[in-house]
Amino acid sequence: MSKHQISRALTASLAGLASAWRTERAFRLETAVLAAAVPVALLLTPDFFRRAELIACLLAVLAVELLNTSIEKLCDRTTPQIDPVIKIVKDMGSAAVFCALCMAGAIWIGAALARFA
Repeated sequence: MSKHQISRALTASLAGLASAWRTERAFRLETAVLAAAVPVALLLTPDFFRRAELIACLLAVLAVELLNTSIEKLCDRTTPQIDPVIKIVKDMGSAAVFCALCMAGAIWIGAALARFA
């Protein structure tokens, strides 16, 4: 991959993050949780890999949120009318975010129990 291609990919990624930040309340909230959780992860465990796991699962939540938002925006652009099939697609995207949040919650609860139990 050339420097130009890397630069273009980075620019596109940053534009996507900026757009999500401007337009998506859930993304802003999840980003705030990530920002607050990083120092907590450093205090919760001395193990580098456990810290990485705690932070990575929250980054995974953001990634799933971005994919869900992309699907929703594409669906909305396809048709402005209520379509039962599109509703199912959007609900599945929402369910994916829910699963990612459950995964992150389980990992963080496990780390907290290991530290304090």
